Amino acid sequence: MTKTLFVRLVLVANLLLPLSLFAAEGGSTLQAGNDLSDRASLQRGAQLYMNYCSGCHSLKYMRYSRMATDLGLTEEEVMDNLNFTGAKFGEQIQVAMPHDSAAKWFGQAPPDLSLVSRVRGSNWIYTYLKSFYLDESRPVGWNNTLFPNASMPNPLWELQGQQHAELGEPDEIGERHVEALKVVLPGRQTTEEFNQTVRDITNFLEYVGEPAALKRQSMGVWVILFLVLLTFLAYLLKQDYWKDVH
Repeated sequence: MTKTLFVRLVLVANLLLPLSLFAAEGGSTLQAGNDLSDRASLQRGAQLYMNYCSGCHSLKYMRYSRMATDLGLTEEEVMDNLNFTGAKFGEQIQVAMPHDSAAKWFGQAPPDLSLVSRVRGSNWIYTYLKSFYLDESRPVGWNNTLFPNASMPNPLWELQGQQHAELGEPDEIGERHVEALKVVLPGRQTTEEFNQTVRDITNFLEYVGEPAALKRQSMGVWVILFLVLLTFLAYLLKQDYWKDVH
């Protein structure tokens, strides 16, 4: 086997591995449809995350001050409305819940979500937050069709409502799998409102995973214009060098 062929096989294996891991965790995902250029969505997502997620999940690679600058928020707005731990403005977003207590209550400490969008993808986050259903057999009382047996309750159930699973016919080994989810007890939001809520949280987590993406997108137009100008100048230079060549 040549060195080039070996390298190609390794690259293909690395591409297929995440797909196999994903398939083992629950199937297809929904399209999030989030937009990093929507600042209002990012601001709503930050508020929703801090109110419903930050009690358990930290964002240790994000600072309050960086979030304020990128999302167009003042220091007072962030410290008064988005900081529930008493951290300083320049510190990272941590949780107040003790690590040992979290591990005791949930079986393991809830993970940091700074890079979850880069590991899982935005569509995965969006689908995961919409896929909780009541399951009395689970210690936390909830289960998830995308990530079965997750040791996490549904943090948004008051907004979404309570979903029940509709099971299919038993398979060859007698197991019945979830075929659909149905809201049996409505929450405070309509389906459309809840979809936007989840989309805003997803948008915020995608931003946290790569804050530089906001600036990179805004600079993209200028980079393209620079390349067009450079190409034009290169063309004029070529014409000048070759004008005497027949």
